[in-house]
Amino acid sequence: MNKAEILVIDDEAPIRKLLEITLESNDYKVWLAETGKEGILMAVNHPPELILLDIGLPDKSGHEILKELRTWYTKAIIILSVQSSEEDIVKALDNGATDYLTKPFRTAELLARIRSVIRRNQLQNDNSILFCDDLQIDFGARVVKRNDEVLKLTSTEFNLLSLFMKNEGRVLTHQYILKEIWGVGYQTETQYLRVFVATLRKKIEVNPNQPKHIITESGVGYRFS
Repeated sequence: MNKAEILVIDDEAPIRKLLEITLESNDYKVWLAETGKEGILMAVNHPPELILLDIGLPDKSGHEILKELRTWYTKAIIILSVQSSEEDIVKALDNGATDYLTKPFRTAELLARIRSVIRRNQLQNDNSILFCDDLQIDFGARVVKRNDEVLKLTSTEFNLLSLFMKNEGRVLTHQYILKEIWGVGYQTETQYLRVFVATLRKKIEVNPNQPKHIITESGVGYRFS
């Protein structure tokens, strides 16, 4: 039994009902809110493991709710929205969204994203060892292996791979990655990031030209799989 608690903030009654049925049938406990204010109160009083947040809310923009939540809420927030423009997606991700799915969404995909972010919620210990398919990263020893063979990574490459692996399944924007690895002053250096990603792919991917781990999200950033 999962019994992880998920808060749904969405003003569309049919969507709330669909999510409630889908999530409860997969052993999640569900809380429902139809306004941003109601959702924030629920989150404050009973912090869930995950929040599913709509952008188009009747009282406040979901972007505003997201920024307000991120002043204190550190677990996963997945955006579910009919707004599918690159601008909206990048804005949400930069404001702290863990992931972004456009409506109508496939329930199987949503459940896979939920499982991924809930697993990631539990990866808080930097001394842990994380496995992802053929890759293994030991955060304490700062050692990376592929199929049990140690890979020679620079410090920056290790930090970049660590960021990707800790955020498995999540789309990370170019600006977010640059800020986390190199600092605020590098947030416009997207070509700089592309060079490092290309170099890292050559070391961790079986076929760097057809990567299976570091996936490019065109115009947005990268997702680690």
